[in-house]
Amino acid sequence: MDFEIQILLITFIISIILGTIIIPILKKLKVGQIERDDGPASHLKKQGTPTMGGIIIILAMIISAVGTYTYMNLTGNSETSKRIIPLMLITIGFGAIGFIDDYKKLVLKNTEGLKPSYKMLGLLIISVAYVLFLVQGLKIGTETYIPILKETIEIPLIIYIPAAILVILGTTNAINLTDGIDGLSSSVSSIIITTLTIIAITMGVREVSIFGSIVIGATLGFLMFNLHPAKVFMGDTGSLLLGGVISGLALYLKMPLLLLIIALVPVIETLSVILQVAYYKKTGKRIFKMAPIHHHFELSGWKENKVVIIFSIVTLILCIIGLKVI
Repeated sequence: MDFEIQILLITFIISIILGTIIIPILKKLKVGQIERDDGPASHLKKQGTPTMGGIIIILAMIISAVGTYTYMNLTGNSETSKRIIPLMLITIGFGAIGFIDDYKKLVLKNTEGLKPSYKMLGLLIISVAYVLFLVQGLKIGTETYIPILKETIEIPLIIYIPAAILVILGTTNAINLTDGIDGLSSSVSSIIITTLTIIAITMGVREVSIFGSIVIGATLGFLMFNLHPAKVFMGDTGSLLLGGVISGLALYLKMPLLLLIIALVPVIETLSVILQVAYYKKTGKRIFKMAPIHHHFELSGWKENKVVIIFSIVTLILCIIGLKVI
């Protein structure tokens, strides 16, 4: 565990250093946030705030992961270091898709960004590749742990593969929707990833505990610039990346069902959008003042900091419950 703490701290420092370098560059390039006219009025003042800040997280992770990989190979831990590679690849893959979307929107000034069909296709390809690698490459099997019951069941391959793919796609979308208030997505994601990392440490799955520590350090470093009032936003580059990490770690640990507990806040964010759209189409009325649900609380008079603190505390409590039921 000492090694994981050291990696976390080193990556945290790398992320902060990168933030101080990259944010001014994003400002110079005028890669600024574009606020929707139909969004909360208080968000209009954020117009022009640098985004695509997920680059900070990705670069910090890559630098730290490469350094860790090299160090572990030199110290005779090559088997563990090799198993970090697929976790890194799914992360970079999702981050790359988010980057392309952000780049088209903010640099090329294409308001549509990456076409939804292309975006979904890219996410699907990476999801399929990752799941197949877990099952066929690493041979981890299709066993899935059921929290509360504390039992493991083996799911038929024909069911497991599409189910695992849906977990990845659903999680990336949920984290993406949670990214709408200064520090919200990065705070909630950090707590969830920390929980999965703690589980990996207790299970002795070193590649996950090491990689999780790298992601936590990179995300917390980014959070230093993302807290209200945010100096930078992560954009799809960061939110898709974090969604990929959370789902990737959960599947690696054979605990995707645990996400229904520890990632309940992002799940509720997603459900609020689905319910809002469905109810509006049927009745022409809204259930919430605005969806995702964090905007509903904003329009109900909550300050951004209050939303972040409450959502983070709820996530922390859910994660503690999650640790208790496994």
